[in-house]
Amino acid sequence: MSTPRLSAGELLELKNFDTPTLYNGWEQITRRDPGRECFNLEMVTDYMPEMGTIIGYAVTLVIQPGNKEHAKNPKAWPDYRQYVGSMPGPKIAVVQDLDKPRTYGSVWGEVQANVHHNLGCAGAIVDGGVRDIPQMRAVGFKALARQLCVGHAYGTPVSWGGDVEVFGCPVRAGQLIVADRHGFLVVPEADEARLLEAVQFMDRLERHTKIAAAQSNLGREPEALIERINEANRAFKQAALAKFSRPGE
Repeated sequence: MSTPRLSAGELLELKNFDTPTLYNGWEQITRRDPGRECFNLEMVTDYMPEMGTIIGYAVTLVIQPGNKEHAKNPKAWPDYRQYVGSMPGPKIAVVQDLDKPRTYGSVWGEVQANVHHNLGCAGAIVDGGVRDIPQMRAVGFKALARQLCVGHAYGTPVSWGGDVEVFGCPVRAGQLIVADRHGFLVVPEADEARLLEAVQFMDRLERHTKIAAAQSNLGREPEALIERINEANRAFKQAALAKFSRPGE
């Protein structure tokens, strides 16, 4: 088992933010294209939005419930579970369904929620179907997926521990992921060390400039309020440029 790159305390602090706030910090420090990389490009539904943000390192899985040939491998489930258990936590299962765009069945329901929860997974991102939502919620296992479905069909692991693509976003096993009702962000390893500081800085800066100015409208004429907002936007941009050489949103 490899060692997590961030401390438990850092992960808990990052978990306090939603994904848009995490994105606002991440875009200041990354060399990736924040307009089209490292997040879901297709619609994904969070079936437990009340659980807030989850964070963890990706354990990857490929399934194809519509193909009964995969069910002939008796070692698939034991070997896959061994892989999940060997990876450092916290973890998020990231699942590519080869049946897409069809959904014949779900691997993810009450049983796998219990199994994966006890193997250190906070939830799953499934580019396919999920079921047993009340039972998964009772376990405390969050599910983001393309849709709900009734059955499991031939839900057997096809491959695991490799690269996958979910909701238009490539994911490599071991990458740090944050997810909530807005979608998910896959954090490049090179950006992990500076992420918390960047998120805290940009969140504080936004609240003390743009948001504070927009809410300070008591007794002001519209022209005065607009000028105050304009000043706050200039201050926001200058502070972000001074810190990261990028203006932010």
